[in-house]
Amino acid sequence: MSDKRKKHAAGFKAKVALDALRERESVREISTRHGVHSTQVNLWKAQLRDAAAGIFEHPSGKPGKLPDREAELFEQIGRLKMELEWLKKKIPPISAGDLRALVDPGGRFPVARQCALLGLPRSSYYYRPATESPENLGLMRMMDEEHTDHPFLGVRGMTLFLNRTDGGVWNTKRVRRLMRLMGLEAIYPKPHLSQPGAGHTIHPYLLRDVEIVRPNQAWCSDITYIPMRSGFMYLVAVMDWYSRRVLAWELSNTLEAGFCTDALDAAFAAFGTPEIFNTDQGSQFTGAAFQGRLAGRGVRPSMDGRRRALDNVFIERLWRSVKYEDVYLRCYESGATLWPGLKTYFGYYNHRRPHQGLGGRTPNEAYDDRT
Repeated sequence: MSDKRKKHAAGFKAKVALDALRERESVREISTRHGVHSTQVNLWKAQLRDAAAGIFEHPSGKPGKLPDREAELFEQIGRLKMELEWLKKKIPPISAGDLRALVDPGGRFPVARQCALLGLPRSSYYYRPATESPENLGLMRMMDEEHTDHPFLGVRGMTLFLNRTDGGVWNTKRVRRLMRLMGLEAIYPKPHLSQPGAGHTIHPYLLRDVEIVRPNQAWCSDITYIPMRSGFMYLVAVMDWYSRRVLAWELSNTLEAGFCTDALDAAFAAFGTPEIFNTDQGSQFTGAAFQGRLAGRGVRPSMDGRRRALDNVFIERLWRSVKYEDVYLRCYESGATLWPGLKTYFGYYNHRRPHQGLGGRTPNEAYDDRT
């Protein structure tokens, strides 16, 4: 068997990366269709996104000429070396997964040199995790349904449920790993066990005992896991707290922060600016990209307390409605069918589905009546 690593053409990489950026299929679907590993799909997606801005830096397609004088070149080299050393000392620690995304196998420098510059062991770069099996995907669907019904179940409770329901002999290690992958966590009072990411700020909860009496007084957002027959996707939504109207939503095949900021930008563009914006303490919402957009518009950020499971109760109720009224019933095959299906459902939810809490009005009617 040859040890020679398969090389892909640049055009092929671009096609795979564009499919991933469209967010219409899961990573598993894309990797199967193109015959590449799911980690490679994530890597090319990140490379295309990071390099996209460079297309517009030189509209003529001709980068500027380097200085002709040798002394000026040496001065540039010295200055760049000093800046690189300064940058290495200042930047916060980066995970191995993020560092792997920075390595370009077909780039100007060998992989070994790129790994050395990034401080990434080559063994970490070449590590490729296995995709989830159909058996695990089936378990994940059952876990998602049970968590929606009984969100207080932890790893042990979920393991007992699976063994009693499925008749299998699943262990807690597998269930714990899958729950972490899905972003599921039991709701219960607990001590201070986690810290925010480096450079992330946790804001206080601003909606306790506050009467919400008008649209755009407070918005909220959250992420949920959406199972499919051939993989899974992540869904984020922005909701108006007063009217329960879904202002914007986005799908992604990864938990990167980009799809959350895309939904936020869409809500701002269509509905203006709220006074308060409430989220949980996930890194997608505490990061500089998301918080910077709120600060730029003068929005006061609010975050769920660790001991307050129902601080974001309205959007948690939305996830239950989405899954039981649409996702579980239709059992979407892929991201290509999931996206138009959710678009239809959210149109029904906003314009035709009455809410008892709104006096029998739809979210759209409640929003428009007060604006």
